[in-house]
Amino acid sequence: MYKPYRFTPHYYETDAMGIVHHSNYIRRFEDTRLDFLAQAGYPYERMESEGLMIPVRGVSVEFKNAVRFGDNVEIMPTIKEFNGFNLKVSYTVINADTGVLCATGTSEHFFTDKELRPVRTKHKYPDVYKVFHDALEEILTPNEIR
Repeated sequence: MYKPYRFTPHYYETDAMGIVHHSNYIRRFEDTRLDFLAQAGYPYERMESEGLMIPVRGVSVEFKNAVRFGDNVEIMPTIKEFNGFNLKVSYTVINADTGVLCATGTSEHFFTDKELRPVRTKHKYPDVYKVFHDALEEILTPNEIR
């Protein structure tokens, strides 16, 4: 069972209204993916050193409630789609103190070598394939993570 990525927003991440600026969600989604890989025992540094990259194809965020400076936040990733080449991750952003849903989002990726040539992971990177395949559709809920 994977734990959510946890953080407290910095002041510099907020806008004039005191709300975390929308651009920071994309950064935090990346942090969440990196945390997921570390928890799975396959840190991104290892993946890169072995010549595998995961470029972003697209990202989306839907805002539900504001996240503010000093809030304790949890982002729960779910691997929604994975076929060895394409990857889709969904994110649920929750205020850890109140349990209020703050945002949902997705990111879509594909696997390449360092020259950005497409790579199918199943045979060339079986350990990477296993990480994502095993996590496919594993849904984290606040009750399971506390």
